Amino acid sequence: MRDEDLQPILETVRRLCAEFPGGYWRARDRERTYPTEFVQALTKAGLLGVLIPETYGGSGLGLSAAAAILEEIHASGCNAAAVHAQMYTMGTVLRHGSEAQKSQWLPKIATGEVRLQAFGVTEPGAGTDTTAITTTATRTGDTYLINGQKVWISRAEHSDLMVLLARTTPREETAKKTEGLSVFLLDMREAVGRGLTIKPIRTMFNHATTELFFDDLEIPASSLIGEEGKGFRYILDGMNAERILIAAECIGDGRWFVDKARDYATSRVVFGRPIGQNQGVQFPIARAYAQVRAARLMTYEAAARYEAGEPAGEEANMAKLLASEASWAAADMCIQTHGGFGFAEEYDVERKFRETRLYQVAPISTNLILAYLAEHVLGLPRSY
Repeated sequence: MRDEDLQPILETVRRLCAEFPGGYWRARDRERTYPTEFVQALTKAGLLGVLIPETYGGSGLGLSAAAAILEEIHASGCNAAAVHAQMYTMGTVLRHGSEAQKSQWLPKIATGEVRLQAFGVTEPGAGTDTTAITTTATRTGDTYLINGQKVWISRAEHSDLMVLLARTTPREETAKKTEGLSVFLLDMREAVGRGLTIKPIRTMFNHATTELFFDDLEIPASSLIGEEGKGFRYILDGMNAERILIAAECIGDGRWFVDKARDYATSRVVFGRPIGQNQGVQFPIARAYAQVRAARLMTYEAAARYEAGEPAGEEANMAKLLASEASWAAADMCIQTHGGFGFAEEYDVERKFRETRLYQVAPISTNLILAYLAEHVLGLPRSY
């Protein structure tokens, strides 16, 4: 989609975000409450269904459009963490689900009748070693019994559906450790209290993060997405999209920090002149701007390759790496530019500072991206 074609969409995003200023987000952060009104507004505007084909009630746009929307949300001072999974998680259903699953759920996701915002992969004993997960799904006739535990599962309390990864064949019985994993579309409305327990985890920012416990949860066999045992490959498809979209959010954060620092440095007068007149203040802002611009180029290159169906693992990982580091550098610069005021809640800098720090850890850590690039791109010996 051409940049000029995106402008009406981005203008809609800017107008919508203007209705949710800093005070709204400070209250959500202080109270640790979900931004329900913001999510409803985005849904009503059709912004969460951009990747869903028109056949199923969505806009049928590409990943670049989704990235631009998330970037603009963050550049406007808002936070898309409550909604971004609704964009990329449904891709597992779209690419690998049956026609019955797609027809049943995608139109409802597009309209917001149901929310698909939870992605159940990570476990306490496995971390980023996804093949080491121990949550099991055991087939019994027309049902599966789910047992196990998940952690760092965001938005589980505010999602109707969840894409769940579980082991259907014991690891020791598979030829490869990536085999024997299956993906399910779990209706959480039916599951809570019948074998699924959700426990909130309080973190340094408002991310609606939870821990999940499965105790003989019975789900229909029709919940299985695609073929049994092929789930690892299915979720890999969505991980590149996730990294590109998270990178776009980081770019938006970086833009916000640069703009915030520039405006403050221009208006703040100390020793009889604007502090932005001092090169010691100017140069960090300029450097942060350059880093954000460079990371943005990689992010949209990755999105273009993904849209074209080309291999995008290298670019998606580099985009997430560079964008998260650029946004964090810009956040640190913005705090320094504001001095003591950067720590004051009313300026929103400290909130955004905390929020953007997450993305050097999630959805994949910086070190694992570097390990991927070293081994799979540069051909260095495997390190783990």
